[in-house]
Amino acid sequence: MSGISRLGKKKTAFGRRIRHKHSGAWERKAPKTSRQFKPNVQIKRMFIDGKWKRVKVDTNFLRTEMKRMQEKGSPY
Repeated sequence: MSGISRLGKKKTAFGRRIRHKHSGAWERKAPKTSRQFKPNVQIKRMFIDGKWKRVKVDTNFLRTEMKRMQEKGSPY
């Protein structure tokens, strides 16, 4: 699944993975490799503008949106 959310606007973030085994000698630095942090993107049916639509949403946005919809009393 794509790492981009359509509604939550989250994207893939980049960072470093640090391996904490130093190969026995402290003179050498711990090896670092690049890695990607992908958002948890799900495809969900949501009630948008009076119609059911399938959209890609990150789970954090989905959780917040479900709470808002429950408060309003609208279907989800």
